[in-house]
Amino acid sequence: MSEIISEIALPEENPLPRRLVLTDAPPESFSGLSRSILAKLGYQIINSDDFDPDQSESGRPDLRIVDERTLNSVDDAGGTPVPIIVLTGRHGVTGADHRIVGALKRPAGLHELYRLMQQVLEDTPRAAPRVPTHIQATARRNGKEWTVAMLSLSEAGCLIRSPEPLLLGSNIELCFSLPKAGSVELGAEAGYQLIPDVGLIFNATPPPVRQAIANFVEGALAEL
Repeated sequence: MSEIISEIALPEENPLPRRLVLTDAPPESFSGLSRSILAKLGYQIINSDDFDPDQSESGRPDLRIVDERTLNSVDDAGGTPVPIIVLTGRHGVTGADHRIVGALKRPAGLHELYRLMQQVLEDTPRAAPRVPTHIQATARRNGKEWTVAMLSLSEAGCLIRSPEPLLLGSNIELCFSLPKAGSVELGAEAGYQLIPDVGLIFNATPPPVRQAIANFVEGALAEL
């Protein structure tokens, strides 16, 4: 059975927030620790009333998160409109306001917010937040079994260091253990190389397994 064999740590190449996001939504519009975890992932979310343009490097935010009930009161003060993500009910929003780039149902969860913010703000968006880690896992292919080290993990895939060569596009079975969830088994494809490591993309992950991984990632990020 696999086991976690080292501490989780923040990536050294991204220790501070890179994006400034204003929110005009009340705290209850966000679920759990979404705001604090997103700050660790590069998105500093502050209340619009606390924003001081003189203290900002660019003088303006990259994005605003607004509750639909206060959307009409959001003013760009004659400047270039800042893109807006609206927190709303299950019926979503219309496209009448050109500033709106997306919408989420209240309360907004970490994974949904992260995915949408990546799509709006990043040139090469990620589908899911990841956590650096070192998990011992078992890989299987064509009747052969060997141990790999998992260096990072998200609900969409992971980065591994494998003593066994993996051809890009090849499929393997991966087995590892997560706290609370126990043993996890899923299929994965070797999607890219990050020398000397290989990035795996999870295939047709069952919803309970995907949720277990998402819970682990969120919990690990909250403890950093």
